[in-house]
Amino acid sequence: MVKFTHTTLIALTVLIGNVAFADDASSKSAWSAKPKNILMIAIDDLNDWIGPLGGHPQVKTPALDRLAARGMTFTNAHCQATLCNPSRTSLLTGLRPGTTGVYGLSPWFRNVERLKDIESLPQHLRASGLRTLTCGKVYHGSYGRGPIEFDTVGVSASVGARPPQKLIGPTPGGNNPLMDWGTFPHRDEDKGDWQVASWATKQLQEIPADSQPFFLSAGFFLPHVPCYVTQSWYDMYPDETLVMPPILDGDRDDTPQSSWYIHWDLPEPRTSWLEQHDQLRPLVRSYLASISFVDSQVGRLLDALENSPHRDDTLVVLWSDHGYHLGEKAISGKNSLWQRSTRVPLLFAGPGIEPGSRCDQPVELLDIYPTLSNMIGSAPPAHLEGLSLAGLLLDPAAKRSRPAITTHNAGNHSIRDDHYRLIRYLDGAEEFYDCQIDPNEFNNQIANPQYASQIAALRKWIPQSDSPLAAGSADRILERRDDGVIYWENKPIVAGEAIK
Repeated sequence: MVKFTHTTLIALTVLIGNVAFADDASSKSAWSAKPKNILMIAIDDLNDWIGPLGGHPQVKTPALDRLAARGMTFTNAHCQATLCNPSRTSLLTGLRPGTTGVYGLSPWFRNVERLKDIESLPQHLRASGLRTLTCGKVYHGSYGRGPIEFDTVGVSASVGARPPQKLIGPTPGGNNPLMDWGTFPHRDEDKGDWQVASWATKQLQEIPADSQPFFLSAGFFLPHVPCYVTQSWYDMYPDETLVMPPILDGDRDDTPQSSWYIHWDLPEPRTSWLEQHDQLRPLVRSYLASISFVDSQVGRLLDALENSPHRDDTLVVLWSDHGYHLGEKAISGKNSLWQRSTRVPLLFAGPGIEPGSRCDQPVELLDIYPTLSNMIGSAPPAHLEGLSLAGLLLDPAAKRSRPAITTHNAGNHSIRDDHYRLIRYLDGAEEFYDCQIDPNEFNNQIANPQYASQIAALRKWIPQSDSPLAAGSADRILERRDDGVIYWENKPIVAGEAIK
């Protein structure tokens, strides 16, 4: 497998200020309790509404609570992109979206000439001696489901059982069939995530203790829309006691118009439509119920591991590709640079990790690749742009040398440290939030002179350039062309145009 040289990376990588992508002090500790195997669990569109992160006061996630009690929760973890394909491409290649140029739902990075020979995470683990297995959604969609990435490929991700017609009726943005939620008569066993859990638990049960070390990755679909759940999960969150997310009328009044450009025309309904059609509460209820259902499938995996011969020598890592809005900031869905979209669950448990530990330092999904390489005693590829978390897993109080950086299409970046968030849009407009006193990011403080030094410090981390759209880019792409006009999916956005 071809690996990038330093010279090649100069042409590809995003330079952030004048700071190089070197390991910081928190990642230099040797990992002595080396696990034999790795179980990686990915969950689609799961925001911080889980017990270990406290994002919603009513959520019930006993399996994730159990996993957190076994290991470490990163409370300030953020994705590299708030969209499935670029987020997963970044995590699994170890490169930022601004380096790959993969910003949309297409392309598959191996179809891009300059990216096709990158050593991915599963390839690296295979070269390090692990047998690689996968099921469900790990790469985006059908990408990566073949022998190039994995030795063994199981069931694919799917919604599973569907109602005869949409439960909520037609929705704007083309009445996309994914835009649906609620309950209808079906069984948990008929859901795609049940099949994913069944396949993965079978592997854990059947792989002998003395077998070749393995890397098993299982990707769950829910709580991605359509959020269909059986009645028992829906009943866990009665409408009459449902706690709604913090939604402030006029919350976008202090944000620039370009904050709308990154989710300019999408099938996910705006909050105004949800309220007008009495669908905001059902969406919140269905999303919570979907979280609890997928948590139960995570529980099946954890039970299978606990009852297998691999219980004491397997590292578990769980992550979500990005968050999800449930009416906050006037939108539903992802595709934003605020907390609800960028903050994600990231949990590690296994040999050498202190049970019940928590780390509040800003970390990135980009850090998973070098961390897993470090923990199995392998040498990480030279092209990786993340920092190993091994040092933080040993000492969660160690100081992180850089903030978390999220990119959603070229020129749009969020910089999040342990206290503040700075957002820069492709037209130069900015937002700044003091997240400790304003966790909901209601008040844009970019013009407040009290924060001048903090704003200046975070501005140093804004990428100075981003790779252009990779060949074959499509779906949810935004670009500013040489004529200065900003285009959403190849259609020009007129400055001052009314928000839909």
